[in-house]
Amino acid sequence: MKDETREASIPAGILPGILPALAAQADELAGWRRALHAMPETAFEEHRTSAFVTEKLESFGLPVHRGLAGTGLVATLKGKEGDGPAIGLRADMDALDIHEATNLPWRSDTPGKMHACGHDGHMTMLLAAARHLSENPDFKGTLHFIFQPAEENEGGGKVMVEQGLFDLFPMQGVYGLHNWPNAPFGTFLGRPGAMFAAFDIFEVKVIGRGAHAAMPQRGIDPVLTASHIVAQLQSIVARSVNPQEAAVVTVTQIHGGDTWNVIPDEVVLRGTVRTFAPEVRDLAEQRFRAIVEGVCAAQGARAEVRYDRRYPSLVNHAQEFGHALAAAHATVGEAVDADFERIMAAEDFAYMLEAVPGAYLCLASGPGPNLHNAAYDFNDALLPVGASYWVNLVQSLLGPASRA
Repeated sequence: MKDETREASIPAGILPGILPALAAQADELAGWRRALHAMPETAFEEHRTSAFVTEKLESFGLPVHRGLAGTGLVATLKGKEGDGPAIGLRADMDALDIHEATNLPWRSDTPGKMHACGHDGHMTMLLAAARHLSENPDFKGTLHFIFQPAEENEGGGKVMVEQGLFDLFPMQGVYGLHNWPNAPFGTFLGRPGAMFAAFDIFEVKVIGRGAHAAMPQRGIDPVLTASHIVAQLQSIVARSVNPQEAAVVTVTQIHGGDTWNVIPDEVVLRGTVRTFAPEVRDLAEQRFRAIVEGVCAAQGARAEVRYDRRYPSLVNHAQEFGHALAAAHATVGEAVDADFERIMAAEDFAYMLEAVPGAYLCLASGPGPNLHNAAYDFNDALLPVGASYWVNLVQSLLGPASRA
C-alpha cells in the first residue's frame, strides 16, 4: 500500500534552513521513529522507550540522568566555547490507549496502545538534534535534553518539576515542540501568551431513589435530574463567562440504569472543562458546583461531586517566544504563523513554563488524520525539519553551532 513505501524526503523548495547533515539522515531518522512507533507505552510505563532513548544518547557520548518521574530522563551537553546560559529542550515519550488502525509495517506491537499523537516523532527530532550538537558542540553554555513521560492526561511534566528537574538541572529557558496535522507542511505555528487551555475533569454522582418506571411518584428520578444538570451546565459558557473570553464545558459520559422499566438509584456524569484565564477557570468551577447543587435541591436528589484541576493553561513567555520564532524563521523562512489560534486542547509542558521561562511551538505536518486518531501516523518528512529547528534554536541562543 502507498503508506508502506512512502519516503522520508522533504518537499523541495520550501524549507531553506534545513541542515544538510540532518537532511542526509532522513531515512535513518525514519527508522528510529518507526522503531519507537512500534513500541508504544502509556503513562509512567515507558520502560522500553526510555531504554531506546538512553542507548541513543549514550552512544552520542552524553551522560544520562534517569529516574525523574520514573521513566523520564535528562541528557546534558556542555558547549566547547566556554561558560554560558543553560537551556532545556523537551520531548514527550508516552503513547495513548488507542487501538491502531493503520496496518503499517511499523504499527504498534501492543494491542490497544499506539503513538497517535506523534511523540515518537518528537523523540526522534530531539535525538537527531542531540547527535548533531554532540558532534558539533561549538556553542557557549549547556544543553539539557529532556525526555518526559506521561504527557497524556497524567501530568508527567508536573511530576518531573516536583521531583527536582530544575533544581538538578538549572536552566534559564525551556522549549517544546509538537507536530500539528492539517496545516501547510513545514509551517511553524504559535502565539505569545496563552496558547493551550487549562484542563479540568469532573464526575457527578446524582443520587435519587429508585422506583418502578410506571410509578415515578414513588421515587426521585436521577435520570431527569442528571438531564437538567447537563442542560444547565451549558449556561456557564452561554451566560456566565464574558463573551470575549473562552471556555468549554462538555459532558462526555452518562451512566445509569440497568433495564427499561426501573428508575435507577443513581446516575453518573463525567466530562471536562477548558479555560484560558485563571479567573474564568475559577468562575467555571464555582458555577458548576452551584448548578449541580441547585438542580439536585430542586429535584429532591443529592450529588457527590469530584472536580479535579489538571493541567494549567500553557502560556508562552514573550522574550522566549521571540527566540523560538527567530529559530523557526531560520529553519523555514516565512512559513511561520505567529498569531495561531488558541487551542482548547491541553499540554502539560505548561508546568515547566510555570517554573522556568520558555516557549512552545507547533510544526505543521500537512494533510492527514488528526491527532488521537486510530489512523494517525507521524509524517517522517518532518523529522529533519524539527531537528534543524532545535539546532537553529541552540545556535541563536548559545552561539554559532556548526552547520556541517
